[in-house]
Amino acid sequence: MCGKFTALASWRNVVDFSQPLTGDCSGNGGDNEGDGGEVYTYRVGGMLPVVVWDAEEAKRRVVPMRWGFPSPRDWRRPQPIHARSETIDRIHPFRIPFAGRQTGIVVFRTFNEGQEAKNSKGTPITKQWTVDPKDGRPRGFAFLWNRFEIPDLPMPMLACVMATVPANELIRRTIKAEEENPRMPAILDDGYLTWATWLGEAGAPDDETKALLKTVEGVTWEAFPEPPRPRKQ
Repeated sequence: MCGKFTALASWRNVVDFSQPLTGDCSGNGGDNEGDGGEVYTYRVGGMLPVVVWDAEEAKRRVVPMRWGFPSPRDWRRPQPIHARSETIDRIHPFRIPFAGRQTGIVVFRTFNEGQEAKNSKGTPITKQWTVDPKDGRPRGFAFLWNRFEIPDLPMPMLACVMATVPANELIRRTIKAEEENPRMPAILDDGYLTWATWLGEAGAPDDETKALLKTVEGVTWEAFPEPPRPRKQ
């Protein structure tokens, strides 16, 4: 499943789209800093710029949150990091924040998926692939968040998990052909109304909100393997 993705630095403050996400595109926790055309890489355990709906102020805000709920055994460990769309409204620890519309959106440019394989010695390894829509449009991952009171910390932790759906044909064919039930991130359809519904602005019922979490098919995206990381000298 996705554990890394990229976004342009200029998208960190994106909170509102009144039109479909087709405009020209010239979060912290990233590898790079700056504005304009520079790219951030976000990973599990790092901070993400999450778009949320502030009901008191009646506006959207971007709030930094850690990717990964704190593990009950050790809050430093991000676990879980994903929430299956099929059960997001039924099982712990997702049911209550979903019902309370503690939902968020993170804008991305590309995302990674892992391919389970074996090296020449037969040892299991994970090969990283990048999935790139190639059109430069900002798109939104669906996230769920919660607030955690942790005795070791002076203030509550805000943490989030990525909603997932069954993998589309591109990912099943190129990356996860050997997996029985491959997954991918839940990517929200373009448009202001979709974002408003997922964020809880429109007061939509649970089933209508959950229905937004669906597999994106019929895409012309590209998927390509990442080169192996150079060994440390």
